[in-house]
Amino acid sequence: MKKALITGITGQDGSYLTELLLEKGYEVHGIIRRSSSFNTGRIDHLYNNPEILNKKLFLHYGDLVDTSNLNRLLEKIEPDEIYNLAAQSHVKVSFEIPDYTAQVDALGTLRFLDAIREVGLRKVKFYQASTSELYGKVREVPQNEETPFYPRSPYGVAKLYGYWIIVNYREAYDIFASNGILFNHESPRRGETFVTRKITRAASRIAAGLQQVVTLGNLNAKRDWGYAPEYCEGMWKILQHNTAGNYVLATGESHSVREFTNLTFQNIGIELEWSGKGEDEKGKIKSIDLDKAKSLIDYSSKRDLFSFKFTSELKTGDVVVAVDPNYYRPTEVDLLIGDAAKAEKEVGWKAETKFEDIVQLMIKSDMEKVLKRGF
Repeated sequence: MKKALITGITGQDGSYLTELLLEKGYEVHGIIRRSSSFNTGRIDHLYNNPEILNKKLFLHYGDLVDTSNLNRLLEKIEPDEIYNLAAQSHVKVSFEIPDYTAQVDALGTLRFLDAIREVGLRKVKFYQASTSELYGKVREVPQNEETPFYPRSPYGVAKLYGYWIIVNYREAYDIFASNGILFNHESPRRGETFVTRKITRAASRIAAGLQQVVTLGNLNAKRDWGYAPEYCEGMWKILQHNTAGNYVLATGESHSVREFTNLTFQNIGIELEWSGKGEDEKGKIKSIDLDKAKSLIDYSSKRDLFSFKFTSELKTGDVVVAVDPNYYRPTEVDLLIGDAAKAEKEVGWKAETKFEDIVQLMIKSDMEKVLKRGF
């Protein structure tokens, strides 16, 4: 039985990767930060299963800013594979807490690599969660493993250090350490402060009469959006390859925040029309299709309440999307689109789930949560 150690196990990627590795027969160990409140929501279905917890899944308190803790955990667990997914991963927030972002995202990776050396885990395979934000002010389109980097945020800069320290330790100490340069990947488990989940959650609340408007930043920003569970399988495939390397995981398609917003509302029967420019741009209701919205809902007992809210509180002309310059980044990344040809050729990975299907999965999940819980 292989042992895997995952940092960031309670995050979107960590939860999907945990499920994948358990299905493949791994013993999975996860590092979680000590908190005054429970933050295991994404893995509660595993954590609360007596057939899994402390038999196949083990959780340990730790933090990437604590070197001695990392050493002790590696000595105790002796993992075959390490997936370093923990990070301060919100780009906008990184401008507000740049020092902490660097401590975790940059130096945290260095601490881990040094811990591997000090403990003497010569055969361990290490996966570093890198990011398309490395490309920032893009030098070419699409971006691949050879594209020059130009990060545009403290998050991107910190991840750039993490990327290069992986390369350096791989070459200097012959550590099997790979970078996965993952472009945006979404799912119903995406954090609510990330723009995609912010949009789908807000749209479901607007349809249910619990919210009036969602405020966004740069509607023109374009991203390459894939499906998170597939990208987690890509992480695993990267570590199964016979040599370590750097790999882009992406769909090869790019869509704007405005497109994502339009499609989200279309899935619940709301057609938007846009007016104004820049900070004054608004998204208004052009038409409402109640039947289309109801077809998305599985909780039939809630449909009457939903119908009432939808028909009585929403009308054509209502503003449901607004722009707030507070959500602009100090330095914007306008276009990201990846070329994953190397990953397909060398590790057999290719994105399969379409953009439209990802949006529908997310809005459907949030609609059901809103109608089930009432918030």
